[in-house]
Amino acid sequence: MQQASYGTPKRKQRRRFSLKKTLRLFLPPILFITLCVVMCTPTRHSESDGTAIVSTTKAASDETSPDTEIENDVKPIDQEIPTNVQDLETDTVSRHLTHLDEMPEPTERIKVNYFGNMRQYFNDSNYIHWQEAELIGIEPLTDTRSHWKLKEPIVKVTSCEDFFIDSLIYSRPYLVPIAAARLHEIGRRFRDTIASRGGGDYRIKVTSLLRTPRTVKRLRRRNRNAVDSSVHQLATTFDISYATFIADNNDNPRCVDDLKGILGEVLKAMREEGKLWVKYERGQPCFHITARKKQPIEASKEN
Repeated sequence: MQQASYGTPKRKQRRRFSLKKTLRLFLPPILFITLCVVMCTPTRHSESDGTAIVSTTKAASDETSPDTEIENDVKPIDQEIPTNVQDLETDTVSRHLTHLDEMPEPTERIKVNYFGNMRQYFNDSNYIHWQEAELIGIEPLTDTRSHWKLKEPIVKVTSCEDFFIDSLIYSRPYLVPIAAARLHEIGRRFRDTIASRGGGDYRIKVTSLLRTPRTVKRLRRRNRNAVDSSVHQLATTFDISYATFIADNNDNPRCVDDLKGILGEVLKAMREEGKLWVKYERGQPCFHITARKKQPIEASKEN
């Protein structure tokens, strides 16, 4: 009988290494991981003194879109001031930003000429504020084009010896010139009155200035006093706190109630002179003030 013969098994052919297939397999995940690392790694740009500077994107947006500067940038004003000591405006403003963190204690009384309930006396309606603001103010800033077609010019308002600008979130530090002049006059008369009655280094604190329809809408979610027809949109109106004041040193410490009374005296006098309309706010403790063109004495007496 013939024996069956079995052949030797064939070896499987080994696959050749293919660089092209390997790149197709591993290149996409490598690129994805690299992209994630690059995006998550912060880039730091610093000046010679080591302080961080504003990014190129932010600078470009400020130059091309004033609407972005006024509406979207909500950084406190003390963070917006550049650190270049050669800038004359910065050198002028920065020295007025320093103040005591808290009002000094114990306090000493100062003479105040009280004239009654401020809430009842300072009760000018929003309609009166708006009627006056339409005469001397700007049109509400609705889009980028409206920033370049202002009915009246606006000026930037910064902290100075007359007043202190608080950290602004829902407004920007701009007013029409006549409103800025009224604000400076309030601050000067407030400080002069304190000095004439015994002294004390205090300034008023401005808590709100120019707003846009967009910032008004955002503010209404938090502040019930805010309305769609906010006069702040016309750059004629500002708010001054009566609950907090800025103390620049410990000399002659005064209490908040007395300082509020003196501020009320100043506003009452200027209102009677035909320079202001004033609303006493309760939800947000402040005087809501709209500038007026100075009226003749006879007309102011009739009002």
